[in-house]
Amino acid sequence: MSDDSHEHQSFETRAIHAGNTADPLTGAVVPPIYQVSTYKQDGVGGLRGGYEYSRSGNPTRTALEENLAALEGGRRGLAFASGLAAEDCLLRTLLSPGDHVVIPNDAYGGTFRLFAKVVSRWGVEWSVADTSDPASVRAAITPKTKVIWVETPSNPLLGITDIAVVADIARTAGAKLVVDNTFASPYLQQPLALGADVVVHSLTKYMGGHSDVVGGALVAADAALGEELAYHQNAMGAVAGPFDSWLVLRGIKTLAVRMDRHAENAGKIAEMLVRHPKVHTVLYPGLPEHPGHEIAAKQMRNFGGMISFRVTGGEEEAVAICDRTKIFTLGESLGGVESLIEHPGRMTHASVAGSALEVPGDLVRLSVGIENADDLLADLAQALG
Repeated sequence: MSDDSHEHQSFETRAIHAGNTADPLTGAVVPPIYQVSTYKQDGVGGLRGGYEYSRSGNPTRTALEENLAALEGGRRGLAFASGLAAEDCLLRTLLSPGDHVVIPNDAYGGTFRLFAKVVSRWGVEWSVADTSDPASVRAAITPKTKVIWVETPSNPLLGITDIAVVADIARTAGAKLVVDNTFASPYLQQPLALGADVVVHSLTKYMGGHSDVVGGALVAADAALGEELAYHQNAMGAVAGPFDSWLVLRGIKTLAVRMDRHAENAGKIAEMLVRHPKVHTVLYPGLPEHPGHEIAAKQMRNFGGMISFRVTGGEEEAVAICDRTKIFTLGESLGGVESLIEHPGRMTHASVAGSALEVPGDLVRLSVGIENADDLLADLAQALG
């Protein structure tokens, strides 16, 4: 549940203190890792703090879940074993056979795979829309639409969706608006305040921030929906473990300062790439020429640390650039303190090949870390040749 005592505090203060109550036994200022499966009961049904079994609840996970709710301004936060586990729980809570979902035309490949290969087997229908275009979203809605799914910024094309506008469309249609806030993090963007019903996170990325943990989260704006999600979380069981929860809590404490540096470095790199003769398109919402720049400036604190760009030499040159970097590490995932580079078409988004969501072969994606910006610029310059 959200902690109202932190409601009026700044984001930076909430990130450090929400859910992080000093240990009552020792006074430890960091929540302990409760590496435990079961709890002694004071008589049958006499639970201490409501804890009986760690699938149903664990104090370290509770601290994280309260922190997540406070950061997103929601009524209930829930932590899962991965981002896709969180998405699976959400979809099975909100949907029944025969229902319909609108998904983005540039969704994360794992999300698309979940819809196309898993959820659709249980009689749930889906269609694709350009969520940056409200008319496209309206055209995709059917009388059976129960969920509109949005990523903003999107992965990997950095598309921007006007959350408030799509929230109005969803309410008119009687559908829930789900926003994947992984690329922005709650420091840069607050979807629930803009009208979304649920926020999804891969905690693996910016929230953990150190490439050492896998996790996922849901934050619900409505307490009743939060209870439904909590029921399914317990029933399905893909919960975040105590050590993983502790690692994410540790990462969140520095989220604000990390995101400021990620965005500062990304802005410098985007400006360099725009001028480079071997790059024909730079996808970064901080650039004035980006089609979603004005909306991003309105609904985000800054423009984040993710950049994609397309090279003039085509797919083989894009792959070669990924192989030539020295500081940017070739790898999947994103949001860590170290800079990463990847080829989405052959790596993170291989699952959408041949579909309406297929990404260009000449696309390279950067997760810009917090290293010295001059070192990163020099590394990209030599890789581009």
